[in-house]
Amino acid sequence: MILLSLFSVGEQVLILFILISVGFVCSKAKLITAESIPGINNFILYIVTPCVIIESFHREFQSEMFSGLGMAALAGVIAHSINIAAAHLLLHDKDESRETVLRFGSVFSNCGFMALPLQNALLGSEGVFYGATFIAVFNLFNWTYGIFLMGGKEAGFSPVKALVNPGVVSLCIGLFFFLTPFSLPDILFTPVKSLAVMNTPLPMVIIGYYLSCLGSLKVLCDKKLWEAIALRLLVFPLIETGLFYLLSFRGNLLVSVVISICAPPAANALVFASKFKRDTELAVTLVSVATAISIITMPVIVAVSMSLK
Repeated sequence: MILLSLFSVGEQVLILFILISVGFVCSKAKLITAESIPGINNFILYIVTPCVIIESFHREFQSEMFSGLGMAALAGVIAHSINIAAAHLLLHDKDESRETVLRFGSVFSNCGFMALPLQNALLGSEGVFYGATFIAVFNLFNWTYGIFLMGGKEAGFSPVKALVNPGVVSLCIGLFFFLTPFSLPDILFTPVKSLAVMNTPLPMVIIGYYLSCLGSLKVLCDKKLWEAIALRLLVFPLIETGLFYLLSFRGNLLVSVVISICAPPAANALVFASKFKRDTELAVTLVSVATAISIITMPVIVAVSMSLK
């Protein structure tokens, strides 16, 4: 069963890897430049991802899925809380700039760019339904703890940023359609579905670009880098998979949550490192190297979750 699951997940990850390779080649061929990346990122963040979330919730109400939604949200809170506590306990560096990047990268997974395409491929709209809920929790932690971690006390806390962001707003819109008998007319829902389709290729191309930015192989000798990667890709996912199984998470709900928690570091590590003048080179290296390694680790961990009964 595990081998069958491993083959299924591996096939989907291989497809994503091919798309990542397209981004890598386009970057080397100068078809994608550093100047174009922020615009593509914003398009994915503010347009594509919200469309994916709205489409996944645009369905007839089902009590079982509603209870699963609550469990997915609970999983998001538990996972991020464990990650934060462990990162502060285990990851230390004399350079505060490096320390914040390492902690941020280990705490936050790429549950949008990397997880949603895999959830959709393996589980369909139900997987995205639970994944979207996890993303909403991710956004709450990202725009509160994440901002405070990377920006320091001067960054402050903004309730508006925590609640009014693409992930949370689109979740609220999706919940409206899920909880009520209303639905979007075809003339509006068709463009939403068309834009949602871009959620797989565009993020993968962006990841490919970041992989192409890796500089000297000397960066791979950074012991702290590997500690953060080990926590993000192996330690946290394995511990939390076992924990959620003990908490009676099963089936598509468990697999969807596991896909979210075993993804590589969030691309926001690069955005925030640049914004708050942190170690951007370390952020690029952390995201790029971990993303490359996750092509091996994600299939194994997800396959294990698919085999659990």
